[in-house]
Amino acid sequence: MDVGVLLLLVGGVLAGSVLLALAAARVGIPALVVFLGLGMLLGPDGPGGISFTDVGLARTVGTVGLGAILYEGGLSTSWRRLRRVVGPAALLSTVGVVATALLTAPAAHVLFHLPWPQSVLLGAVVSSTDAAAVFATLRYTDIRRRLARALEAETGLNDPTAIALTLGLLAWTGKPGSGPAALVAEVARQLGVGLLAGVAFAALAAWLFARLPRSIGVFAPVSSVAVAALAFGTADVMGGSGFLSVYLVGLAVGSTPSRYRGQIVAFHQGLAFLAQVTLFVVLGLLVSPHELGAVAGAGLALAALLVVVVRPLAVWISTALSAFTARERALLGWAGLRGAAPIVLATLVLSSGLRQGGTIFNAVFFVVVTSTLFQGTTLEHLARRLRLVDPRPVVTNPPLEVDALGPLALVEFDVAGDHAIAGSAVSELGLPQHALVAVIARESQTIPPRGPTVVRAGDRLYILYPRKGQPEIEDVFARWRQRV
Repeated sequence: MDVGVLLLLVGGVLAGSVLLALAAARVGIPALVVFLGLGMLLGPDGPGGISFTDVGLARTVGTVGLGAILYEGGLSTSWRRLRRVVGPAALLSTVGVVATALLTAPAAHVLFHLPWPQSVLLGAVVSSTDAAAVFATLRYTDIRRRLARALEAETGLNDPTAIALTLGLLAWTGKPGSGPAALVAEVARQLGVGLLAGVAFAALAAWLFARLPRSIGVFAPVSSVAVAALAFGTADVMGGSGFLSVYLVGLAVGSTPSRYRGQIVAFHQGLAFLAQVTLFVVLGLLVSPHELGAVAGAGLALAALLVVVVRPLAVWISTALSAFTARERALLGWAGLRGAAPIVLATLVLSSGLRQGGTIFNAVFFVVVTSTLFQGTTLEHLARRLRLVDPRPVVTNPPLEVDALGPLALVEFDVAGDHAIAGSAVSELGLPQHALVAVIARESQTIPPRGPTVVRAGDRLYILYPRKGQPEIEDVFARWRQRV
């Protein structure tokens, strides 16, 4: 294909994806489903007529894309936010994944007439929640902070577990003489090597990004991509989970105060969006709609069982010793959104040459569409019905205006209850000399700040500063956000 034609096609798909995402947001349809539909329209059964059968390329694209999504998820989080829920999240992402695979197997065996090893394999493929969907959903909801953090940590950690389990099962089914010990050893090796590589590169990344000089500030996103690629590649070459490694490195970079953090996060959010578009368009290209009718009933039944029975049971099993209430467990059970990870795992199965690979892939299609449409659109509504949302901060209009083209900028900072500055006096905030707290919005009041004025949780601070001082302000905000 001519380079110009290829670029025209790629540009058209990306432009269409942006427009479709805007339209989907207006009508309340998840953008991921729209991207999937776009891929099906471009495919051989649609008007696009593109015949895409390179499963190996799809596997490579999926691996890189999921790595980018997980890294961005770690960047947008921080260790301080997750450390209080790391225990329950670890159980959800390990015990929960294994429970989901085992509980799904009987349904897969009955509905699709798969042999037992392949039934467990299908359960492993759909056992992880989707990082892209969960991170995107939580950004725009008011789900109680502790639950949101548990979901963030789970979705970042359960992808590596599910991938390791899937690869182990593929190796096991490919070697009939091997026993369960080989499967356990493969999963342990994947997670152990991934953990070691991730911790090593996380320490290196934290040291590096805390010391990036101003002279190479423009290359900060390049440095971030380099560290992520090295972390993933090193773990993968050593036989470990690159996904676990890259998520831990993203978490380290996101937790490191740096004047370039905002720049890096914005860059990787765009990269993660591109990865989501690519993953779901590729899935749409691989799907053959004329083949779906034969498995539609079984696929929808499996998807319903996952949503209503399997995921809730897996959550109750893995959180049996935690302090979550029944209402919180119910919400965690409903929040098992499936998406990018099962797609990537389905391409792994397809590329392995397994005879039942096509059946497993088609089943994943129905699971992903059902989960995204129903769970993703109803999660916040259920949270409100269960009274598991935090109140929204009071919306206030800026009490002063700043010329958008002038030398001064005005930025808002919302104070959370566990921020380091909650309870501090204005004189103790540590702002640079050229910046000041112009005003504090508290509930329905507008308070002119003085040195002894105490900052409270729920306050909105309006900071006035010279535009050239943006890096220093980012450093200050990073310190303010530190959890106590």
